[in-house]
Amino acid sequence: MTYLIDAWLDRPQPYLRILDRQTGAVCIALDEEALGELRDQGDLDVTQLSTSEPAVLKEQVRNLFLFCYARELRP
Repeated sequence: MTYLIDAWLDRPQPYLRILDRQTGAVCIALDEEALGELRDQGDLDVTQLSTSEPAVLKEQVRNLFLFCYARELRP
């Protein structure tokens, strides 16, 4: 499965989504609050999102999935 990162971080209400490249289905959607939490933890590096290196992007997508799963498991 391949993914597409759809990120609008420099707008009044920033968001980041991970889409399934084949179907366009949204796999992850992060709002302003979640993005702030990622930045505070040091897990969101904007320069990594704009790179064309597959290994870097793969690791970033993996970390975003893990963050979302961990966030859902919180009490």
